[in-house]
Amino acid sequence: MEDTPITTIVGMWGFAAGIIFGITAQRTNFCTMGAISDAVFMGSYNRMRAWVMAIAVGIGGSQILHMTGQVDLSGAIFLTTNLGWVGAIVGGLLFGFGMTMTGGCGNKTLVRLGGGNLKSLIVAMVMGIAGYATLRGIIGLLRVEFEAVTVVDLSERGLTSQSMVEMVASVIGMETEALRPVMVALVVLALLAWCFKSGEFRSSGRDMIAGLVIGLMIPLGWYITGNIGNDEFDPVPLFSFTFVSPTADSVQYLMTFTGSTINFGVAAVGGVLVGSFLAAKLSGEFHIESFADAADLKRHLFGAFIMGVGGIVALGCTIGQALTGMSTLALSSLIAWMSLLAGGYLGMKYLEEGSLGGALRATFSRS
Repeated sequence: MEDTPITTIVGMWGFAAGIIFGITAQRTNFCTMGAISDAVFMGSYNRMRAWVMAIAVGIGGSQILHMTGQVDLSGAIFLTTNLGWVGAIVGGLLFGFGMTMTGGCGNKTLVRLGGGNLKSLIVAMVMGIAGYATLRGIIGLLRVEFEAVTVVDLSERGLTSQSMVEMVASVIGMETEALRPVMVALVVLALLAWCFKSGEFRSSGRDMIAGLVIGLMIPLGWYITGNIGNDEFDPVPLFSFTFVSPTADSVQYLMTFTGSTINFGVAAVGGVLVGSFLAAKLSGEFHIESFADAADLKRHLFGAFIMGVGGIVALGCTIGQALTGMSTLALSSLIAWMSLLAGGYLGMKYLEEGSLGGALRATFSRS
């Protein structure tokens, strides 16, 4: 494979990793929107704990790669000195609310599409187009202006990144890399302690497997792009799993294949689709599903649109920010994660109450 372009090699690895991701998500029913729904409507936190366990594993694995010099996470987009905290809040709320309208986040949309859900085909296309329009199209003009007035330049405060490790180190007067293993251990152990304090979760092998395997996909993505793809002459951009911008890139790639170069994100999207399709077919769960009525279609179109916009504004989705972004311990990723949760909760209340006003009253009611 000496003459194979590095982008193709990374794409092959990304496709394989995507297959593992898709199979795991389909067989374990890993779903971040479902995790919020279970907690709000049923008081069940098993899938939420699976999500948090995946975050903990992602942080631990990714930080180990960084500390051992296998991957330099300082090059990740999440760790720039441009702290887009307002975008993280607004985008997170939009994406979180939108995913409740479509019945799943970007990852779940692809998994359902692989299982024959035609509603997810429409959601993926609309989310991808809206995401691309926000990233590089007409909505992008508004996004750039929005960022210009809301982004905080941390370099003016003497910081080299928005890493929470660096921020804490600067406050307590300690070297960043000396503090890193201590802080990583504390964060990971705290998250895992919350997960495993539940006997119900400890007895759920499916949810523990979901948290472990999905979590390991994040450092694997960093390793593929940051180590395997770290070509001396033409390195690929440092990247790991996320599903809004890659879905947007995948739509473009399908239309301009002969003039395009595959990347990790596009390959991973394809892998998730193939993996979930294989898992659904082999388990006998593959079936064609479409919209129930016009109202169902309108709700999905609206949700997909704001997912696309929100995912780009927030720099990621429930996977891209809550897992991949959090694995870098970036402050904006923590803000986006909390905003995604808030948007998802508000969306659940909207579905329950039937109006945004009712959802807001239910959300902020003392009762």
